[in-house]
Amino acid sequence: MPKPSLIPLLFALTCALLRAEVVQMEVLGRSDVPKSNYEIITGKLHFEIDPKLSQNAIIADVDLAPVNAAGKVSFVADLRLWKPKDDSRSNGAAWFEIPNRGGKASLSEWVMKAGFTLVNVGWEFDVAADKLRLEVPRAQNKDGSPIRGVVSAVFTPDKRLDEQPLTDLTDYPPVDITGAESRLIVRDRAAYPEGQEVPRKQWNLENGRIRLKGGFEPGKTYEVFYLSEAPPVAGLGYAAIRDAVAWLKHDPASPAKVKHAYAFGASQCGRFLRDFVYLGFNTDEQGRMALDGIMSHVAGAGRLVLNQRWSTPRAISGYYTASYPFADTAQKDAVSGQNEGVLENARVKHAPKIFYTNMAAEYWGAGRVAALTHTTPDGKQDIALPENVRSYFFASTSHGPASFPPTSQVKGSPLANPVNSNPAILALRLAMHRWVSEGIAPPPSVHPKLSESTLVPINDVRWPKVPGLAAPNAVKAGGRLSNPQLPGGAGEGTELPLLVPQCDADGNDHGGIRVPDVAVPLGTGTGWVFRPAEFGSPHEFYLLRGAWVPFAKTKADREAANDPRLSLEERYGSKDTYLDQVKAAVQKLIEQRFLTDADLEPQLKQASERWDWVMRQTAR
Repeated sequence: MPKPSLIPLLFALTCALLRAEVVQMEVLGRSDVPKSNYEIITGKLHFEIDPKLSQNAIIADVDLAPVNAAGKVSFVADLRLWKPKDDSRSNGAAWFEIPNRGGKASLSEWVMKAGFTLVNVGWEFDVAADKLRLEVPRAQNKDGSPIRGVVSAVFTPDKRLDEQPLTDLTDYPPVDITGAESRLIVRDRAAYPEGQEVPRKQWNLENGRIRLKGGFEPGKTYEVFYLSEAPPVAGLGYAAIRDAVAWLKHDPASPAKVKHAYAFGASQCGRFLRDFVYLGFNTDEQGRMALDGIMSHVAGAGRLVLNQRWSTPRAISGYYTASYPFADTAQKDAVSGQNEGVLENARVKHAPKIFYTNMAAEYWGAGRVAALTHTTPDGKQDIALPENVRSYFFASTSHGPASFPPTSQVKGSPLANPVNSNPAILALRLAMHRWVSEGIAPPPSVHPKLSESTLVPINDVRWPKVPGLAAPNAVKAGGRLSNPQLPGGAGEGTELPLLVPQCDADGNDHGGIRVPDVAVPLGTGTGWVFRPAEFGSPHEFYLLRGAWVPFAKTKADREAANDPRLSLEERYGSKDTYLDQVKAAVQKLIEQRFLTDADLEPQLKQASERWDWVMRQTAR
C-alpha cells in the first residue's frame, strides 16, 4: 500500500458530472479488508450547493454563508466506504450508518454475507478532528461583520466537582465572558428550565472549563450561558447525507454500484433521521428520492436540534428533543392550532419506508415520549401509522443493552439492564432491504396501545414492589421544545403527556416484542432507573439507563426479601425446563420474523450462561 502522504496524489478523484452536489471525492486511503472480498475507501467528499434552491433554503443561515465565485456554498465531509471488490458480489444496496458523535462504523459479517455497501459520511461540525466530521462555513452578517449570540450548555454532575469541562461548546468560544449575557442557572429538576441564578462573582469560565466556588453539587442541573460569535451553518449536515446518497446512487463515477440506499441511525442519529425527513431532505436537488428506507432507532418522538443557529448536536439533550409534530401523519394540535406531521407537511415530497425501533427507555425517560409517535398530540387516542411505516417496541429494554454480567452504578443500586434486542434489530434491517428491493412486507407493527390498555398514563402503571426499585408513577416528561418551522414555536414549554407501557406482575412491559430474556425472564427489566442517592437528586431518573433485578432463586429467598415476584424455583423448577421455554420463545420470534433460524443456538447459549450466573449469585 502506498505511503499515506502519496495517496491523495494517486487517488484524488474529481467527479465531473455532476448534478448531484458532490463535486469531488478525495481518496486518502484504499485497501483490502483482510479475510474478506471487501475493500475500504477513506477520504473526503467535497460539496457545493445553491443556497437559493428551495431544497436548500430551509437550512438555517445558509443565506448568510460565504459563497464561491459560482454563488455556491462549499463544505467537506469525512468519508468511509466499504464495498465488495467484485461488483458482481454486490446486492446493489447501501446502508448509510449515520455516525453518532463522529463514531466510525465497522464492517460486520451480515453486511458482507448479504453483499451490502456500507457508508459513513460525517454530518456533525462539533466533533473532534479524529472523528467523522463535517467542515462547514460560518455565517456572517451581510456586511461581513461577525454574527453574535448567546450559547448555552447543560450538565448534571454525579459527584461534587470544582470544575466542569464544557465540551458541548468547544466550537463556541466566548466573546466576553464578563459581559451581561454570561449567566449560570442551577435547578433541581432537569426537565424544566426554571431555576436559581448563581451570582456572577461565584463562577468563572476559562479555557473551556467552568469553575464554581464551593463546587458543583451532585444531582443538580446547571445551565451556563455566554456570548459567542460566528455560528456554523450546522444544517448543512442534512445536505451532506442527502447529496452523498444522490452521488452514490446516480453518479457513474461513484465507487460503488448502488440502486437502493438505506440509513440506520441510533439515538442522536435516529433523531437526525426523523428531522432529515421532516425538513424535506429526502428529496435531492434534482427532485429524486434520496433514501429508500430509514431505520430510526431509539429516537422516540424526538428530533435533532441541528438546523438552527447556535446548535449543539453533540449534547446528550436530555429533555431537549421533542417538539410538535410528533407523529408522521398530520394531527391537529390543540395547543398551537397547527396541523401537520413528520411526513405530512409541504416539504416532504418523497417519503421513504421507515422502521421506528424503540426500547422502553424511549417511552419513559429523557423527554423522548415515544408514545406520541402513535397517539394524538394530547396523548388521548391511538392513531394509525402510514402504510410505509412500521413501529416496533421492545419490552423491558434500556436505551442500549448493558454488558453481561451487569454491574451497578454504586454498591446497592440496581444492576444495569442487559436485555438485548440487537439480533432482532439485525433481522429487521434485512427485512427493510427485502421490503424495498423485493416488495416483501415486513412484520406488522408491535407497540403498546391505549385501546388495549397496554399503554397508560404514568399514574396508572401498576408497579409491583420490586426490591430496590421505587415506584416511578410521579415522574414527569418535561415540556415541548420550540419548533422553529412553525409560527410561535408550536407550544414551546407545554407539558408533554407521559404515556408508558403497562407492566405485568413482575414489572416487565406489556404491549411489545418480548425477546427471550423477557418472554422467559430471569428478572425484571426496565428502561428507567432512579439516580443513586450518592449521585444526588434520587427523585430523578438517570438519563437513558435502565435497571435489571433478578428473581430470587427459591421461594424462601423471595419471602425473606419480601419480594412478590415468583422465584426461579417456583417458575421453572429446573434449568432444563427454563431452556425448553426459551427455545419455544425463540421459535415463536423466528415465525414472527423478529429473529432468524441462525439465532436459535446463540440465544440458547446466552440463556444458559445467564441462568448459571443468576444461580451463582448470593441468595436475595
